Amino acid sequence: MQYNLLKQTSPLAHTGVHYEIFVRAFCDSNGDGIGDLNGVTAKLDYLQDLGISAIWLMPINPSPSYHKYDVTDYYGIDPEYGTLDDFRRLVQEAHRRGIAVLMDLVLHHTSSKHPWFTEACKGPDNPYWSYYKWLHPDEIKARNLATRDITADSSERNPWHRVAGASYPERYYGMFWNQMPDLNFDHPAVRQEFFQIARFWLAEIGVDGFRLDAARHLYREFEEPKNHQFWEEFRREVETVLRTGDHPGLRREGVHLVGEVWTRPAHVAPYFRGLHANFNFDFALSLAEVIRQEDDTEDLIELLAFIQGAYEQVEPNFIDALILSNHDQDRIGSVLKGHTDRLKVAANLLLTLPGNPYLYYGEEIGMLGQKPDEHIREPFVWNVGKHDPDRARWNKTGSRSARYSTSRTVRPLATQQTDPDSLFSHYKRLIGFRNSHPVLNDNLSRIELSGIRQTGLVAFIRRSQTGERSLLVHNLTGQPISTVLPPEEAAFTQLNWHSSPATHISDASLTVGPYSVALLDPNR
Repeated sequence: MQYNLLKQTSPLAHTGVHYEIFVRAFCDSNGDGIGDLNGVTAKLDYLQDLGISAIWLMPINPSPSYHKYDVTDYYGIDPEYGTLDDFRRLVQEAHRRGIAVLMDLVLHHTSSKHPWFTEACKGPDNPYWSYYKWLHPDEIKARNLATRDITADSSERNPWHRVAGASYPERYYGMFWNQMPDLNFDHPAVRQEFFQIARFWLAEIGVDGFRLDAARHLYREFEEPKNHQFWEEFRREVETVLRTGDHPGLRREGVHLVGEVWTRPAHVAPYFRGLHANFNFDFALSLAEVIRQEDDTEDLIELLAFIQGAYEQVEPNFIDALILSNHDQDRIGSVLKGHTDRLKVAANLLLTLPGNPYLYYGEEIGMLGQKPDEHIREPFVWNVGKHDPDRARWNKTGSRSARYSTSRTVRPLATQQTDPDSLFSHYKRLIGFRNSHPVLNDNLSRIELSGIRQTGLVAFIRRSQTGERSLLVHNLTGQPISTVLPPEEAAFTQLNWHSSPATHISDASLTVGPYSVALLDPNR
């Protein structure tokens, strides 16, 4: 049977809420100070109770860096985090609880210590030379590439680097850092390597998909169509793996690919032909600003409708991956200065807007963090001080201490779990309702503009794939706000969920309590 693979979407992300984990900082299972895979396994019941349907693990492959975004072995597990058997058990235990597992796959570059690169550095005659991008200094100068190839994502003044002690003149390209040499995806062997790597983790280990790091940078900006072509080929390859049927125990929901592609919506859109989902970074920034100001200064819903409309023109079956923050951005807790009520508004919006929401570990308890990166990746605060044996210290000596998220600055999970008014309890209730509601839990649903236009409110309609509609009205402020439903929305009379006891509806008059959300369904 022939499959039109590029028109199929990933069922894995059609419903549910996903959760990003920095393994080093999540849970330490063996007391060595470093979060590990067994620690994640130990907290799967917590994630299941929270209502999470999939976890995304930041890189877990061997690497010389704490963040592990420079890989030395694509088939292994970093010993700091555990073993391949530990990861197999994590995947099996997650699946037993109905939680999918996504791996961070870093295929834009390797570590400079990867065997491919150490071999390539031996010179142009080495078979691995073509795995990387090399140019003679004269050509770099003639084409002005030392300046032209610098992008907004690069920290290098000149991304073309010399190999110390080399007898040849050529320079290699490393966009992010000289210790992260870019791979050459024009070389067929490189493509085949990564197809095989993906097959290994999908078929042999049973992971459910990948988050693709730096997905728009496999080729330089002026070669962007080659990026699109590669991801379409990559998707065909991995979806074929899932349809061979000769790997017992393989999850059958289909592989899921979510990309890191930060650019204008019209330029993001073509990536949906290869990737099922892409993170919506620009919208996250606008979302935070609206919540901080308690006023819809960004025309939030019009912006989201514009972005998603641009996606839909190119690929109707897109999944918009929504975030408040992630491992590269200041935590939403710090952006909103730890203001619990505003953080509840952030949760309300993230979990009711159309798309696949991602929580960054600790957002549900209001963890804080600001650049540099190490301080937006601090250990999860499970309990208070000496009563928190699961808390990671980042390294075996404990020499790096948390600057922002401690049990003095953030209420630990253990205390929030017993408080019905805590941020955690709010997240848990809202995720539970979302998972049970046919419109909210449809991550492929689309947005419609509401006729409600009132200062302090954000209102919109969600329309599911089956045509069901729900009206969401968010109060961004600390005061109750009353509004009259416009005639075209008068059918939304059933107040199905709200997060404030001050919320009520009478006829077409709706009052929304402070810092809260109301969901109205048509009266059936």
